[in-house]
Amino acid sequence: FPLLAFPVYLWYRSPGKTGSHFLPSSDLFSPKEKSDVIVSTTCWCIMISLLVALACVFGPVPVLMLYGVPYLVFVMWLDLVTYLHHHGHNDLPWYRGETSGNDHYLQEWSYLRGGLTTVDRDYGWINNIHHDIGTHVIHHLFPQIPHYHLVEATKAARPVLGRYYREPEKSGPLPLHLFGVLLRSLRVDHFVSDVGDVVYYQTDHSLNGTDWAEDAKHK
Repeated sequence: FPLLAFPVYLWYRSPGKTGSHFLPSSDLFSPKEKSDVIVSTTCWCIMISLLVALACVFGPVPVLMLYGVPYLVFVMWLDLVTYLHHHGHNDLPWYRGETSGNDHYLQEWSYLRGGLTTVDRDYGWINNIHHDIGTHVIHHLFPQIPHYHLVEATKAARPVLGRYYREPEKSGPLPLHLFGVLLRSLRVDHFVSDVGDVVYYQTDHSLNGTDWAEDAKHK
């Protein structure tokens, strides 16, 4: 599934949402962006055609080795980064924004709250070559800030955000600590309750056989 998550997202977006990143008519885009989407999709089609042509000339194996494998590494890394910035922290709430059975609109979610329920991560030396994507909170709150100002913007915003900012664990040269965060999150963050306006991830013990009290010790 992780190998397909990003490509599927580009085609169909997240579960429960409609639209495609390849269609200029998608509600993802404003009217003034449609020409850019057409250019982007055209370039994508040209690239796919080029890869098919190269596979016909040199064979599929070299193309898979030189393009397919790096692409899979890219997708896995992107999925990992995206997951870790939205999961794996004990006090990340899930805000609802939907209509209840009594037609009462529960608008707990807002753009600001959504941005504040992300978490920064430290990727060690990788920070510099991935445009400081670890500064994820400020990126969500102010997406117009260019990547080369994200670090200083985060430093400036940290005192203002106060308890709503979750300080990331410092990394060594390689962010090996994040694999522990990922594995623990996959072990205990399984679902959110259908009841409640502000909920948190819970554990489905049928998946791993762990004891609820044991999990609660680590919460």
